[in-house]
Amino acid sequence: MNSEDTPLRSIRRALGRRSLLRGGFAGAAALGGAALAAAPASAAPRRTTPRPTTAAEALRELAAGNQRWRTYCERHPDETPAVRQSLISGQHPFAVVLGCIDSRVPPELVFDQGLGDLMTVRTAGEVLDEAVLGSVAYGVLELGIPLVVVLGHQSCGAVKAAVQADLSGEELPAHIQYLADQISPYIDRTKEGDARVDSTIDANIRAVRSRLAAEPDLASKIASGQLAVVGARYELTTQLVHRIA
Repeated sequence: MNSEDTPLRSIRRALGRRSLLRGGFAGAAALGGAALAAAPASAAPRRTTPRPTTAAEALRELAAGNQRWRTYCERHPDETPAVRQSLISGQHPFAVVLGCIDSRVPPELVFDQGLGDLMTVRTAGEVLDEAVLGSVAYGVLELGIPLVVVLGHQSCGAVKAAVQADLSGEELPAHIQYLADQISPYIDRTKEGDARVDSTIDANIRAVRSRLAAEPDLASKIASGQLAVVGARYELTTQLVHRIA
């Protein structure tokens, strides 16, 4: 052993090596954190086309987004730090989507849109009440949104519950009965089984769209060409959104 290689020096060298290792892991963690923080900016590009200002433009943007979604080519737009900062001072969404609460049909995903793009209102079976009407009206009248989409979907549980309650005559629990009562007038009793549920989903979409379009403030916007209210349906099997006439 070297005369200078005392136990104290050995301990100091060991402690020094440990400090170096700790510093190395800390540096790697910091770099890893920076990489993770930067990843969304590259994965979520800014919008490459101007934000839609008319109903026709908004419909085209939603159709293009749904095409990306169902072909697994999502862009996840408008999620960058710059976009988040720009939204602090205000918002300019280009469409209101009144959809179902179903966890399989989140509008921002099925239309591949980002922060500030859509104003979404979600109730079971797209059922209307004063809060929903006020929310839709706020988007149209206060924010100048040119398009409202009533988005129903395949295998809607709220519609199925309403159809089953209609057949059995049994009262549904708590406030769920309210939902069934709102959907019940549109049950297609000319069909049986799953076909009745499926047809009622479409009938309910049409009815909600018609009720919204008949609201006086919205109707005046429609008459002047400043607003369109459309019905649409999402198919779980294909991920396609298509219009319901």
